[in-house]
Amino acid sequence: MMSWSGFTVILAADAAAPEVNPLVQFAPFILMAIMFFVMVWLPKSKDSQKRRAQLAAMKKNDRVYTASGIIGTIANISADGKEVTLKVDDNAKIRVFRQAIEGFYGDSTSPEASPPA
Repeated sequence: MMSWSGFTVILAADAAAPEVNPLVQFAPFILMAIMFFVMVWLPKSKDSQKRRAQLAAMKKNDRVYTASGIIGTIANISADGKEVTLKVDDNAKIRVFRQAIEGFYGDSTSPEASPPA
């Protein structure tokens, strides 16, 4: 059985514990935020910059594929640059938003360009 004097000694020892720096307490959270930034945000930012550059470099007669899987050749780009007319077949043309184009068909980065395994 513990006496009151022993209990007060425990309380006094607990009160004499050194104060922990708040920066040390939040260090794991800070490290996780830095890791998130490096592993998720930077690659996504680089990919979006690359995509914007590709969309800006599109010109007539480029073969492209859309997000929905349509493959076609650029027949016309609207004056404001927001819409693209794709020639899908000899007599078939469709208009799509420029943002709907995923990439260039036959390019090494397109999924269809790599041979099946």
